[in-house]
Amino acid sequence: MIARLAGTLAELSADSAVIDVRGVGYLVLASGRTLGSLPAVGGDVILLTELQVREDSMTLFAFGSAAEREAFRQLTSVQGVGGRLALAILTILSPDELARAVSAGDKAMIARASGVGPKLAQRIALELQGKLGLPAALGPGTPAAANPATNDALSALANLGFKPAEAAQAVAAAAEELGPDGTLDALVRLALRKAAK
Repeated sequence: MIARLAGTLAELSADSAVIDVRGVGYLVLASGRTLGSLPAVGGDVILLTELQVREDSMTLFAFGSAAEREAFRQLTSVQGVGGRLALAILTILSPDELARAVSAGDKAMIARASGVGPKLAQRIALELQGKLGLPAALGPGTPAAANPATNDALSALANLGFKPAEAAQAVAAAAEELGPDGTLDALVRLALRKAAK
């Protein structure tokens, strides 16, 4: 498994690059965001990679960050989303934007990517719920992010039928009030009271 490449950028095209690693050129496919962040040809690069092996091919995908690679892995776990389509989505949406769109159930945002129709966008939004990290309301740096029980509380409210955006708002408010030491039980109870207002 090739997990990382460190070498020299030998070639660059609209959807791929060739990385020269000690005389061996690796062709990698990457999102427009990652390709846009690369230096000029001849510059040094370090990219995280994901190797996909199919019956008739082996394809190496490259990423500028661990968050982008993880979003790619989650996207390609959805039926109907191949590697190239996942890159098209990650060209339009950063991993954070994708997580926010999924958490809010924003199919229109996901469907902005070339090749993603409304039905596939809906499937992505449904299947990736809770798999792309904390919703925007619970992002890093917020008081809610300090409480490890927030993810479980979000799941509990989602299982009770709350929309992701409502659940995120209620849990964020409850986590802020209870602080980082609030128990899961207390968090869920307070979030339910806040959501009912």
